[in-house]
Amino acid sequence: MLRTAFAALLLATPLAAEETKEQSCQYQADVVAAIQQARLDKVKERDVPQAVADSSPTWPENYNAAIPLITPWVYEQKMRDVRKKDLGAAWLELCLQQ
Repeated sequence: MLRTAFAALLLATPLAAEETKEQSCQYQADVVAAIQQARLDKVKERDVPQAVADSSPTWPENYNAAIPLITPWVYEQKMRDVRKKDLGAAWLELCLQQ
């Protein structure tokens, strides 16, 4: 499932000409971390896009398109993993390996 979400995100967030792979991967990891925080804050899954937008994210706007694609993956994780694991760091690692 992570690879499917990852592939969907790559399609939703093409690299801008001035954006490096490392920057893109970091933005993606930031999106994942924001979704993880929304889950920790007990935001309903359907309300995540608005909750993340209300948090004034610092990534480029085109990364917001990935929020609905990644949210189901985060919400499928066991809550103990959401509490204890850094899903953003895991995403960053996977992204940089691609």
